[in-house]
Amino acid sequence: MSNGDAAVGGGAGAARRNPRQGVGGSPVGSTLSIVLAVVAVIAGFLILRNLTQEDSSVARSGDPSGQTAGVDATTTTTIDVGVTTSSEAPATTVPPAFVTEGAVVVVANGNTFGGSAGRMSEALGTTGYNMGTPVNAQQTIDESIVYFDPTNPSAQAVAESVGRTLGDISVLTVSNPAPTENGSLDEAGVLVVLGNNQADKTLLQLAEAAESSTELGSAPAVAGDVVAPTIPPTDETGE
Repeated sequence: MSNGDAAVGGGAGAARRNPRQGVGGSPVGSTLSIVLAVVAVIAGFLILRNLTQEDSSVARSGDPSGQTAGVDATTTTTIDVGVTTSSEAPATTVPPAFVTEGAVVVVANGNTFGGSAGRMSEALGTTGYNMGTPVNAQQTIDESIVYFDPTNPSAQAVAESVGRTLGDISVLTVSNPAPTENGSLDEAGVLVVLGNNQADKTLLQLAEAAESSTELGSAPAVAGDVVAPTIPPTDETGE
C-alpha cells in the first residue's frame, strides 16, 4: 500500500470514530437514559401513591376541603334555658285577713247581763272596728249572732271578721225588721246580737273557746237569712 492510500485510509478511519464507552465497555448515553427512566418511574410511583393516600383520607373524613377529621373541630353544648325544674312547696292555708273598715258595728244586748253590750263594744273598738252606740236586742239568745246589711258592699267582710273575733260565731244576713228593740239597724252595717254564752267574756277567752271547739270538730257557721228566734224579750239594757 502506498503512502497515499494510507493517508486515504487513515482519513476514513478518523471519520468513523467509535462512541464513548463507560465502565465495562457499555455506551455512556444508554446507561444515562436507563437511569433517568428508572428515576422517572420511581418518582411517578411516589407521586401517584401520595395522591391515592390523600384521596383515601378525604373519603374517610368526609371533609371536602381535604382536612382530616378532628382538625379545627368545635364541640357545641346547647343549654335549654326555657325549661326550669322546681319543687313546689306544699300548699298552706292562709287565715283570712281581718277587715275592720267599711261598716259601722253595733252591739245589741241579747242576754241577761246588764251593760254587757257596752263592754263588748269597747273591746271590739280596741281591735280597730268602727263602733256605733250599743242597743237592746229584740229578745235574749244563748249563742251570739252577727248580722250584716247586704246593701253595704263592705258589710259582709267586716261581719265575718267580727264573727272570728268573737270566737267563730254565726254570720248571717240581717232580717227585716232587724232583731233590735226598734227593728232598725240605724247607721250600722253590722249588728252583733250578744247572747248569754259570749256575754261578759274577754276576746281572749272567746278565742280560746273557739280553738277548743275546732279541735273537737265543730262545724263552721254558714251565712244566710234567718228568722229571729222566738225568745221572750228582755228588759236588760246594753248601755
